[in-house]
Amino acid sequence: MTEQTGPWFETWFDSDYYHLLYSNRDQAEAETFIKNLLEYLKPEPGCRVLDLACGKGRHSLVLANAGLNVLGTDLSPNSIDMAKALENDHLHFKTGDMREPQGEGEFELVFNLFTSFGYFEKEEENLKTLQSISISLKRKGRLVIDFMNAEKALANLLPYQEIERGNILFHISKNLADKVISKKIQFSDRGQDFQFEERVQALTRSDFESYFHKTGFQVLALFGNYRLEAFDPEKSERMIFVVQKAV
Repeated sequence: MTEQTGPWFETWFDSDYYHLLYSNRDQAEAETFIKNLLEYLKPEPGCRVLDLACGKGRHSLVLANAGLNVLGTDLSPNSIDMAKALENDHLHFKTGDMREPQGEGEFELVFNLFTSFGYFEKEEENLKTLQSISISLKRKGRLVIDFMNAEKALANLLPYQEIERGNILFHISKNLADKVISKKIQFSDRGQDFQFEERVQALTRSDFESYFHKTGFQVLALFGNYRLEAFDPEKSERMIFVVQKAV
């Protein structure tokens, strides 16, 4: 069996199978979400924004089409190679680790979307990520973090499910240990067995609020879904924070 080595997010996110498993992601939903965010944020036309952990760039493209100058960064070279096909005068991509600054005082807005946070083993790395974002932002710049509502996710955790994509059947097992949701992904392709794992910290509202306080961000708003309705800890699918760099 082929298993991932090194940090899970470096190998799994760079795998073609990752993109296959999540090929059902809704572009229309992404476009509606960005439209709603921009109506709330009201950025200046042409302002500089960062899509942090951009994947193949589906959100980045919508931001650029809305008249913003966008840089998308992701740790996965494979994802960035695919995203580069979307590049134009207002949209560029490069590989980058979210734990490191992607510029210095360069961006008016940073977007971190679709639960692209909480991957690391140590809490210090979450704080380092936010500190690096702060460095990348201009004074009074804003950050949007779109994360799962861990409280609801845990209440509805499916221990096992099967998902078929093309001719591949993915066997997915989930559990919670030490406040980390672990997802084991097993499948066979062309006579070879594969196993990957996703590990995401089950971060709560209070966890994020503590992180923001420690890294100098002020919470401006908290929404519970892509329609930007109020957050409900029991019912909301998402925790969408809008925070501002204090100085």
